[in-house]
Amino acid sequence: MAAKRKPEQVSNGLFRFTPYTQGKGEEYMSEEQENHFRAILGAWKKSLMEEVDRTVHHMQDEAANFPDPNDRATQESEFSLELRTRDRERKLIKKIDETLALIDSHEYGFCEACGVEIGIRRLEARPTATLCIDCKTLDEIREKQMS
Repeated sequence: MAAKRKPEQVSNGLFRFTPYTQGKGEEYMSEEQENHFRAILGAWKKSLMEEVDRTVHHMQDEAANFPDPNDRATQESEFSLELRTRDRERKLIKKIDETLALIDSHEYGFCEACGVEIGIRRLEARPTATLCIDCKTLDEIREKQMS
């Protein structure tokens, strides 16, 4: 009898997770699937929050009043870049919270434009996705035409 292989973790470029293995005849967005994505989103949010804390401590530790104007300008530029990055992360944390609310209301995993299933693999690649791949592609085409 062959030993069962433990599912390997993969990375979607943002964090590592074990891909969901859908059971035969399992309904889309079952409780197990919702829990899978709740765990992924929770880990992602925790990672982002830790990064925010590190930034705050780094900025407090590194804050110095350099006498040289060039050094001050460099430090201000670095802080500005860090703050812009953290602002993007803050918005992402908000989106993660909105996605967790969708899971709690059992509305997660369905395209907000057409209502079809977004798909497990797409959601694992981008857990905050709200559009199926077809609607997202159309959305991007429209964006290109507008610019």
